[in-house]
Amino acid sequence: MSDNNDSSVAFLYTNPFGRVVLWFLLHGNYSGIAAFLFRTRLSSLFIPSFVKKHGIDMTPWQGQKFRSFADFFIRKKNISFDAEPTHLISPCDAWLSVYPVAEDASFAIKGSRYKVADLIAGDDTNLAAQFTGGVCLIFRLCPTDYHRYLYIDDGFQGKNHFIKGELHSVQPICAEKYPIYTLNRRMWTPLDTAHFGKVIQTEIGALVVGGINNYYQDVPMKKGDEMGRFEFAGSTITMLFQKDKIALLPQIADATQNGTEYKVSAGQQIGTAQ
Repeated sequence: MSDNNDSSVAFLYTNPFGRVVLWFLLHGNYSGIAAFLFRTRLSSLFIPSFVKKHGIDMTPWQGQKFRSFADFFIRKKNISFDAEPTHLISPCDAWLSVYPVAEDASFAIKGSRYKVADLIAGDDTNLAAQFTGGVCLIFRLCPTDYHRYLYIDDGFQGKNHFIKGELHSVQPICAEKYPIYTLNRRMWTPLDTAHFGKVIQTEIGALVVGGINNYYQDVPMKKGDEMGRFEFAGSTITMLFQKDKIALLPQIADATQNGTEYKVSAGQQIGTAQ
């Protein structure tokens, strides 16, 4: 089971007054203001209470001083990963959910129907059609998770495509009310992997602030290397796989039936190549 929706987010998305506040958050320049504040030295004062409230294990960063909350949020640590070439690993710490891609290249999440072409903003309908009958993996990061992500395989990373969108929360209650994965700010990238075929990976921003930083494009990639990071908020990664390219581990396949989320860690094996 995943964590519950945050009470403040539930207020924004279910309370009539909260929805008014949400409108201002989505349409004002609050992302720029928040980004500025999180980079100030004063914001570092919020780190101890945040760590305590969410029970974050700070052992990997023992003794390290953070200049700001933003510096703390993108903290780096060494990640161990399953190096077996045919093992599919999670790119990040997250709650994982799994959805089949139908014959019309669409999939349903929490009452909303998505087309692959919509996820990539129709940039390449021929590319979208290649994922018919495949599977969509959704990795939902919480604000307390480690916010850097890894390459899942050796291969070649194509061009990053940035789509300027809104910044809805990515918590489950929001996905029930809005098609957040096609509304939100996002960056999609084609990955030609050595063992899992062509993959479309999309990083999606979240409420108020949604920094997405992919370090490279049009370069060779190596499994386990750091691909990029999110900045300032809980976020999401979606990964589209073509038909019959991967098989999830049985325990994960069973646990994620009907959209249920399963907790995974960066570098952890979640499946195998077919």
